[in-house]
Amino acid sequence: MKVFRIVLAVVAIAAFAVLVQTQTRPAGAPANIAIIDSSAFSDEKNGIARVMAAMQQIEAKFTPVRTEIRGMRDRLNTMRSDIQKKQQVQDARMTAQQAEEANRLEVEIKRKAEDAQTNYQKESLAVLDPLQRDIGNALTAYAQARGITLLIDANRVPIIYAAASLDITKDFISDYNRTHPAGPGAAPARSTPAASPARPTRP
Repeated sequence: MKVFRIVLAVVAIAAFAVLVQTQTRPAGAPANIAIIDSSAFSDEKNGIARVMAAMQQIEAKFTPVRTEIRGMRDRLNTMRSDIQKKQQVQDARMTAQQAEEANRLEVEIKRKAEDAQTNYQKESLAVLDPLQRDIGNALTAYAQARGITLLIDANRVPIIYAAASLDITKDFISDYNRTHPAGPGAAPARSTPAASPARPTRP
């Protein structure tokens, strides 16, 4: 059982625009419709390079604590196993002391895992929120430049059928990676707490 399970927040780069109105058109005129699948942004091979870089940055920061918690869990399992093996042949007081020590370690593991999960979520928001806004702005600009009046995110809206020609996902990802290359200093700057609007805490 994993004590510290990482739930990738980035994939929560959710609907950047379920609906994008980019130009005024006469009543009754057909909309220029396109479809995008925002879940593809986090694809390891074909997704947005900056998203992958952000994910790697977060993972690298929390790898040490996950390794530490895993080692603590292994130590606890060893302690429990030793207690079970020796309780029939050693003094009861010694067994009680060992059990108390194991219980303390278990509580420490739980607290450390909870703190790590909380910190992971905070770090994810700090790193990914500016990136989410940047991608959203780029997606709006992309739609405007191509005269798209209605853009639907297939990751958020059930679609029964759509012609393949309407899907701009690959083209947008390619365009974004070209105009926003990943690399040192490439990620959008983090907003200061005073400049950032209040956001609901993600689960």
